[in-house]
Amino acid sequence: MKLAVMGGTGALQLFETLRNMALTTPFGAPSDRPRQVAVADTELWFLARHGDPHRIPPHKINYRANIHALKILGVDSVLAINAVGGLVAGLPAGSMVAPDQIIDYTWGRAHTFSDGGSAPLKHIDFTRPFDGPLRDRLLDAARQVGHELVDGGCHAVTQGPRLETAAEVSRLASEGCDVVGMTAMPEAALAREAGLDYASLCVVANAGAGLEDGPITEDDIHQVLQGAMQNVKDVIEALVGFDQVN
Repeated sequence: MKLAVMGGTGALQLFETLRNMALTTPFGAPSDRPRQVAVADTELWFLARHGDPHRIPPHKINYRANIHALKILGVDSVLAINAVGGLVAGLPAGSMVAPDQIIDYTWGRAHTFSDGGSAPLKHIDFTRPFDGPLRDRLLDAARQVGHELVDGGCHAVTQGPRLETAAEVSRLASEGCDVVGMTAMPEAALAREAGLDYASLCVVANAGAGLEDGPITEDDIHQVLQGAMQNVKDVIEALVGFDQVN
C-alpha cells in the first residue's frame, strides 16, 4: 500500500514533515505541495486540501489537481480525513465514522477527468464509493488501538462554505444521511476514476444545525477537532503499522 492522507491543515500538524514536492498537473497546481511525513517509522504523503495556511474554501478546491498529483507520486490508496456534522443520534462531537455511502449535493465543481479533453471517457461504477482494502484496514486499525470507529453511514456533501440551515439538516437526515461535510465530493469519485483506493475517516465536529440549543461556532468546532486529532493519529499510525506487518 502506497498511502497518502488528505486532510485539513490541522491534520498536517500531527506528523513530522520530511520534505515537500513542488509539482503541477494538467489541471493546474494542487492545493499545497504534497508533504512527505513520518508515520510509525515509515513515510507517506500528506496533502492539505485547503492549502497551508487554511485558505481555500470547499467549492474552490482543485480536486482534480490534488488527485492527479497523488497519482504522479505513485500513490495507490488515499485516506481522507473529513470534518463533518452529525445528523443522527448516537454520533456526538468527537465521534469517528467510516462511511460506506455518499450523496452529492454540490454543484459547479469540476467533478471528472473525462471533460472532453485528452482523458478517455469513463463511466465508473460508484455503487459502493468507499469499498476497498483500505477501508477494511482502517476499521481493523481502529479496533487495534481501541478507538470506536462507526462502521458505515451515509455522508452528505454540501456546497459550503456556510453551514447548513436547520431545515436542510432535517432534509438530509430524512433522506438517509448520517453525517454532513463539504469536501468528500468530487474527491471520492475522482479517486475512483484515477484507480485509487479511497476511504474516508469522518470526525464529527458538531451536531447538525437545529439538533442542539445555541449556535454552532468555529471556536467550538476547532476545539472538538483539536481534541479528536490524537485519536485520528493513533488510528493512522496503527493503519501504517498494520500494513508493515502484513
